[in-house]
Amino acid sequence: MRGVSISSFTQNFLGHAPDWYKMTIVGFLLINPLLLAATNPFITGWVIVLQFIFTLAMALKCYPLQPGGLLAFEAVLLGLAGPDTIRDEIFGNFQVILLLMFMVAGVYFMKELLLFIFTKILLRVKSKALLSFLFCIVSAVLSAFLDALTVTAVVISVGVGFYSVYHRVASGKQFFDDHEHSEDHSIQELHREDLDQFRGFLRSLLMHAAVGTALGGVCTTVGEPQNLLIATTMGWEFMDFFYRMAPVTMPVLVVGLITCVALEHIKKFGYGLEIPVKVREILQDFDQHEADHRTGRDQARLVTQAVAAIFLVFALAYHVAEVGIIGLSIIVIQTAFNGVVEEHQLGHAFEEAMPFTALLVVFFGIVAVIHEQHLFSPVINYVLTLPTEIQPGMFYIANGVLSAISDNVFVATVYIGEIASAFESAAISREHYELLAVAINTGTNIPSVATPNGQAAFLFLLTSSLAPLIRLSYMRMVIMAAPYTVVMGITGWLGVQYLL
Repeated sequence: MRGVSISSFTQNFLGHAPDWYKMTIVGFLLINPLLLAATNPFITGWVIVLQFIFTLAMALKCYPLQPGGLLAFEAVLLGLAGPDTIRDEIFGNFQVILLLMFMVAGVYFMKELLLFIFTKILLRVKSKALLSFLFCIVSAVLSAFLDALTVTAVVISVGVGFYSVYHRVASGKQFFDDHEHSEDHSIQELHREDLDQFRGFLRSLLMHAAVGTALGGVCTTVGEPQNLLIATTMGWEFMDFFYRMAPVTMPVLVVGLITCVALEHIKKFGYGLEIPVKVREILQDFDQHEADHRTGRDQARLVTQAVAAIFLVFALAYHVAEVGIIGLSIIVIQTAFNGVVEEHQLGHAFEEAMPFTALLVVFFGIVAVIHEQHLFSPVINYVLTLPTEIQPGMFYIANGVLSAISDNVFVATVYIGEIASAFESAAISREHYELLAVAINTGTNIPSVATPNGQAAFLFLLTSSLAPLIRLSYMRMVIMAAPYTVVMGITGWLGVQYLL
């Protein structure tokens, strides 16, 4: 061991990883054991949760799977979470894992149709404010009846399509067959400011759409996984749930859409950037080129994808099966009728979602720490001791804060279980029980847009292949979500406290 230093260790074992990552690993190996030995399990659990949040914040520097996975290993070795608890968390959210594995891949085979539709919209809608409004409200409506992660996958696919068209031309790899255009859009003509502005343009559209998934997802039993859990616990049907949430969700929807338009006009927090003129010209040329060279086979592919899209919408709306199973079915439909029959052609569709699926399983390991160490119990117990008239508002705030640093599905599960126990023991009335259920549902869905931690759709966007291309980092997402968080969060609290 003579001559072995920290620097040689990091060089030999961590290779060419960034210096900050090497120091993080060294800190993990040297500092954590000392810290953990000096604290109790409750404090240690919070340390691990905060460290995991840090790995998410550094997602553009290093994918969170590796450092987050090490933290999950540490938690298990220290007895903070057992394998059985982690298994229960995974199985409890297995429908989300199936969704990521198959639905995202199904959307991948729909990318030609999505690019065709959204290119038409982008080129015909000249107003950035109107375009942002459309992205936000369409995402909200779809998320209310489908699933926020599915909608996010669609939006990511559209963003990747736009960026790919631009990048091919900017790199000199023209999509034109006619070579007389080969010098028109060379990389020399596309200045750095055009690229930066285009990235900002895409970031703003994606964030508007992501917030839209939260606006719509809170309204119905199918919008988010915890909604169905709460509805089942309370015995509410689809319309019962909608009506009970409406005093809170409808005002939030209105102010959310107003905020979307306002941000594009005030041009703050990273919003308001227009699509560069040269980029618009590239997309117009691409659209014209595709129209001029579209063959019968290409049209048949678009028709097949459209049929699959219609099937997807109706299958999800009527819940004919688990979302992931529906995703698998549209993979089969599209590949079978479009002649995609080789294994390597299928494999590309799963590249986007599988790293995030693995990260989500690691995340459930961290959630298991929260569960076993009862990290949220002090908050729950404190709120239940407050005067009855302010409990709904305080539950809303507590759920929002905890969802922003944890997982909103887990927080909702813990809270609804606690108030169900309180109701069964006659500690609270049925009317108060229902008010708290509304507060829990809206609290876990609305303020949780503050960070990518709280919303799976936000986390999926952050860790997607598109995020580094458009420079969408953790902190940038937090900053861009901040005005939405304040406006929607306050409106939701007022609705819970005074309109219910």
